[in-house]
Amino acid sequence: MKEFDQLSARALAKAIRKQKISSVDATKEAISRLQAAHEITNCLIALDRDAVKAARHIDAEIDKGKHKAPLDGVPLAHKDMFDRKGHIATWGANIRSDEPAKQDATVLARLKDAGALHIGTLHLTEFAFGPTGHNYVAGHARNPWDPTRITGGSSAGTACAVAYGAIPAGLGSDTGGSLRLPAACCGITSIKPTWGRVSRAGAMPLSPALDTIGVLARHVEDLALMMRVLAGRDSRDSSSGDVKVPDYVDHLDDSLKGLKVGIDETVNAQASPEVQAMMETVAGILTGLGLKKVAAEFPDWQTLDYMTQLTQQPDAAAAHDYHLRTRPDDYGPQVRARLEIGHFIPAVAHLTALRARGKLLQQTLDETFKDADVMLLPVLADPLPTIAELDVGGGPDAAPRLGRVVKFTRPINYLGLPAITLPIPRGSGLPNGFQLVGRPYSEALLFTIGQAYQQEGPPEVARPIKA
Repeated sequence: MKEFDQLSARALAKAIRKQKISSVDATKEAISRLQAAHEITNCLIALDRDAVKAARHIDAEIDKGKHKAPLDGVPLAHKDMFDRKGHIATWGANIRSDEPAKQDATVLARLKDAGALHIGTLHLTEFAFGPTGHNYVAGHARNPWDPTRITGGSSAGTACAVAYGAIPAGLGSDTGGSLRLPAACCGITSIKPTWGRVSRAGAMPLSPALDTIGVLARHVEDLALMMRVLAGRDSRDSSSGDVKVPDYVDHLDDSLKGLKVGIDETVNAQASPEVQAMMETVAGILTGLGLKKVAAEFPDWQTLDYMTQLTQQPDAAAAHDYHLRTRPDDYGPQVRARLEIGHFIPAVAHLTALRARGKLLQQTLDETFKDADVMLLPVLADPLPTIAELDVGGGPDAAPRLGRVVKFTRPINYLGLPAITLPIPRGSGLPNGFQLVGRPYSEALLFTIGQAYQQEGPPEVARPIKA
């Protein structure tokens, strides 16, 4: 199927409904490409043996005129952290659930109701706790553009599979950048929704105060389509927001007239000169689309980042307390070291960070977004690092370099704001990305801007760059 990797999920579903392509053929093609992607990137954990059978059923239903769902027959694969009835998710770890799930995670159930097929489970950083794609249990993920480079984490497998063209979209999660970092590293797009916009019922928890479920895709229109399916209140997740979900797809072509993009020069100046130059290119494209640049400032960025860590680390350590005491050797070295830090943060510091969250969010809305509709930030502070540079044995510079990977992502989780990641024009080099951050529940606006931006630079399919 020559143009399979060029199709969006939205276009593929339309073609399947019109019987121009069968779901069976699309599923077989996706499985073949997923296996090819795995050879380069180590993105795959397991294929679903019943995927072709399920596709055959969809085709039969369409033939009878019974199927009109938005993702009819579209093959998808997801980060292996979601419950599936009768299965045990690996969580990218040696330690996992003791028994098969009794029901599907809400996000998987909603995708199934929308006609999507589940064809496999994908690589993630151990326990979704790492920003680079390193995994000392399942093996490190490798970037499809250059297998010596990081993929970003923790939603590494989904990003690799999407970038390679094996699947048009897939699920991931974001606690400190785990959707945005892989999207930027692999040259694709992602949406980290407003905290609570998408149910986390049946998803492996890392830090519930920050965890967000979202989507990685090549096409912005697929972010909109998937979010239309996924977003909304869920009685299984008390933190899910009861806020009306717009039809995001219908807003993709809204006007950009009068929109303002805020730039915090102090924060953005913390990126390397190379990334700052990339951001100038992006700002030029956005103003060319009609957005107006305005100066805007976040509350002290270092304080926001510190508050994120005070929130996340005790949260994660508490979730792993029993297994850290009883099975410490079953953890990979990098994740174990990060989890142990949480035991040394005082409860008063953790609670202070949680209590300050609302005040700092309100300050951000009142001041940062006073004159700006969205804020423009890098995702990565530096050009794409190598896997070796950020390994636990990567020398004295490994720790500070790792800190720079998450410099621009973690504070957005603390504030709970939505952010879309889009690729920076790559030329002939390696990928990188930027994020547009919006007010709570402004995902439709982010998709509108992202759709217009993508008209200027259509999605690419990743293949290793030859030196």
